[in-house]
Amino acid sequence: MKKIVSVFMSMLLMPSAQAVDIGLVGLFPGKAVLVVDAEAPKIFTVGSTIVEGIRLISADRETASIEVNGKRQILTLGQYVHRSAASKNSSVILQADARGHFTARGQINGGSSLDMLVDTGASLIAIPAAEAKRLGIDYKNGKKSRASTANGIVNTYIVRLDSIKIGDIELNQVDASILEEGLPTSLLGMSFLNRMEMTRNGEQMILKKRF
Repeated sequence: MKKIVSVFMSMLLMPSAQAVDIGLVGLFPGKAVLVVDAEAPKIFTVGSTIVEGIRLISADRETASIEVNGKRQILTLGQYVHRSAASKNSSVILQADARGHFTARGQINGGSSLDMLVDTGASLIAIPAAEAKRLGIDYKNGKKSRASTANGIVNTYIVRLDSIKIGDIELNQVDASILEEGLPTSLLGMSFLNRMEMTRNGEQMILKKRF
């Protein structure tokens, strides 16, 4: 092995109902040395399965990338990442604005945040192209489509977000539509909402994660 890294990096991951601890203790091109649940270190090659639902997809002298149930995570030397299972009872309370509309502050792909209007009439999360660029979403690689707006038919791109987090609720692998024009604000559509229990209580809306 060409390089041993003394830094220990641990992750609490959820490939299934049971959490798994993974520590990165060594790196060299095409391989990573991992400690799984405090067992003896083991060398994994790129493409191999670490445990069910978790796969090593790249490794070099500086970083290793793993895929957890379809979501990519890059591990940088010296970084400490802690990921815990989302509570089955995760929920968020939204307050109506003066017009009776509900908006939510969302975080996309673990990065920047944006305000989103709750819209049960939108089949997908919808984001204006300018906002998608700000968030670092490479939407041009998405599936090209068309959508009807108040300004007529516009070009859209269907993408899959790695994650979206609103309050204590976080979902992975959520479809979204990126509109190049005709959309003044981002919409929190049914690709997110259909995984929630939605309860209206006066001027409040409670979103509770179902799955």
